[in-house]
Amino acid sequence: MKNIAVVEDENQAAELLISYIKRYEKESGKTFNVVRFCDAKDILDGYKSIYSVIFMDIRMPESNGMDAAGEIRKVDKTVSIVFITNLVQYAQRGYEVDAVSFLVKPVSYYDFSMKFSKALDINNMNEERSITLKISGGIYRVSTDKLKYVEIIRHRLYYHLVDEVVEMTGVLSEVEKELAGYGFLRCNNCYLVNPKFIVKVKGFDVDVGGEVLQISRPRRSAFLAELANWYAGGGGNE
Repeated sequence: MKNIAVVEDENQAAELLISYIKRYEKESGKTFNVVRFCDAKDILDGYKSIYSVIFMDIRMPESNGMDAAGEIRKVDKTVSIVFITNLVQYAQRGYEVDAVSFLVKPVSYYDFSMKFSKALDINNMNEERSITLKISGGIYRVSTDKLKYVEIIRHRLYYHLVDEVVEMTGVLSEVEKELAGYGFLRCNNCYLVNPKFIVKVKGFDVDVGGEVLQISRPRRSAFLAELANWYAGGGGNE
């Protein structure tokens, strides 16, 4: 059973969305646990990464759904967020918080079902390739598809994502075991890199998403062989 959140201050609009979810449930054979919040501040209060999809109204009396989504993204990179609005101009900002899609009021069931299905598919993909980081004060769910590389400096781990860096205490060898199944490669004692982001390798430099990291001399041959095997296995086409 997947948890779905509906963040909507208008009762009529919330009830419509919930009825659509129940209709989709019957048609698809899937089951959902729906939780309704009347304001964005309610879902942010003690937020836990338990939702697969969040339907977020943008304009509410006490808060802004776009800002709330930004706060959620700080701790949850895998949940699918679908904005509900009658203001299409918010679309650009939606990309900044990695929104899956927008539903424009009044919402039709056809539009809802198409975008709900897409949101569920994206969440499933993110869940399959996600890891949970235990950070100070809580946990952080991260999709490995957005993780460029992991760096260690003086017993501190730095997870370099496409849009931020998450810092925590840890041991790189333990991280290496966890990320081995996702294709991450060690280029020296300080870095584990995601081959999806490797742009080029030249000499002892590897360009990972625009950042140049060093390949150690002892690791270079093994690193290049592992990278070649990753490409040969179809990793570059995933």
